[in-house]
Amino acid sequence: MSVKTSNSYGNITISNEAIAVVTGYIARDCYGVVDLVNQKLTDSFSGLFRKEPLSKGIKIITVNNRIYVDLYVVLKYGVSIGAVADSLKKSVKYGLEQFTGMIIDSVNVNVVGVRV
Repeated sequence: MSVKTSNSYGNITISNEAIAVVTGYIARDCYGVVDLVNQKLTDSFSGLFRKEPLSKGIKIITVNNRIYVDLYVVLKYGVSIGAVADSLKKSVKYGLEQFTGMIIDSVNVNVVGVRV
């Protein structure tokens, strides 16, 4: 799927893969986030053979030009999980709204683990 918008310059279509890559850059830039991981073990094995390191651990769903984001993250040991999750949600929402010009309905942060 993809999101479509139009402005004075014409029609714009943004693929879910492009949104996932931008989300990966934004998420990795947040304090306390160590890595993004796949949500299922089978995704981890299939991810070994594909080159998708930037969109790993990100699920993008688009419905009626609204974007829903699920993140699966590993956090740094010693940080406040709630504070990092809130910061991550706000950063991803703001960054994607600036990138796409569309409304981000929800950003769900799933903490998979903690790493020292």
